[in-house]
Amino acid sequence: MTRWSGPGGFNRRSILVGAGLLLAACGKVGAAKTADVLRVSITGKGEGDTQLLFKAAGVTTSGYTLDYVRFESGHLALEAMNGHSLDYGGVSEIPPIFALGQSAPSFRQIAVAHGDVNNQVVLVPKGSKIDDLAGLKGKRVGYVRATTSQYFLIRMLQSVGLTWSDITPVAMTVSDGASAFSTGALDAWAIYGFPIQRAIATEGARILKTALGFLSGNYLVAAHVDALADPAKSALIGKYLADTRRAYAWAAAHQDQWAATIAQDIGVPLAYVQDQFHRKSDVYQLRPVNEAAIASQQAVADLFADQKLIPARVDVRPLWDNRFNSIIEGQS
Repeated sequence: MTRWSGPGGFNRRSILVGAGLLLAACGKVGAAKTADVLRVSITGKGEGDTQLLFKAAGVTTSGYTLDYVRFESGHLALEAMNGHSLDYGGVSEIPPIFALGQSAPSFRQIAVAHGDVNNQVVLVPKGSKIDDLAGLKGKRVGYVRATTSQYFLIRMLQSVGLTWSDITPVAMTVSDGASAFSTGALDAWAIYGFPIQRAIATEGARILKTALGFLSGNYLVAAHVDALADPAKSALIGKYLADTRRAYAWAAAHQDQWAATIAQDIGVPLAYVQDQFHRKSDVYQLRPVNEAAIASQQAVADLFADQKLIPARVDVRPLWDNRFNSIIEGQS
């Protein structure tokens, strides 16, 4: 399969990492081909961990089994989906845009999981002299290629009159970025999720800026086209969406309990997760496919095209599928 590896695309390292995870996934789910098994990705830890959420919320699946596969970022989940190792996965608005620059995408976007954007930030190390976004000029800034961190970093730079070329951007995986930030190899780190609390708790890192005002809060739900074409699998996807709605509703109503569960799972003091929860821009909820969601992703795609981080402008509309809207809205 041809892969574009230009600026901002899937480089050789990400493909190799994705392939390794994909092989691990295949070893786990290769035999799981029965109609009552849904293969689902989990990206990162914390609030995005639906396996942890279902357990905390007491949500049990009825009539089907979930086979979870873990990834560091959404673009790796899409790589696995392209390899037919996943039926269902969560991604941000960004990875599907890069996928459009490759062969025909093997997925459709069937829902929006709208949530917090204050858990996506630019971190600076303890003692850093950088006190605003303008201070990033000339600095080494880590980010995760083809993810929200690349997008909000571009927009943050634009907001203070800087461009991508005004910094030294360093594309890294989440784990490599955590190591580089910890050892002082980065002046700042654009990152998301539980590594923020870890860096604050263990290293005295400081949040320079959150992504509020720079991200839409739309995190997308993708499903493999083969699963959507299979009536039995499609029915399981509908059940899982309904169960996810229930789990999100529990989390919204039990924030203290959910924060304590996350803190224990990721191994940081409860106070740090509570602080993140207090700063939330929104709780997680499923939203249907609509014109606003499509327009939001199209604006993201246009920015990446303008920045020449994808080869050409793309139309995201064909990626969307609204067949589950009634389930998402609680009408069926």
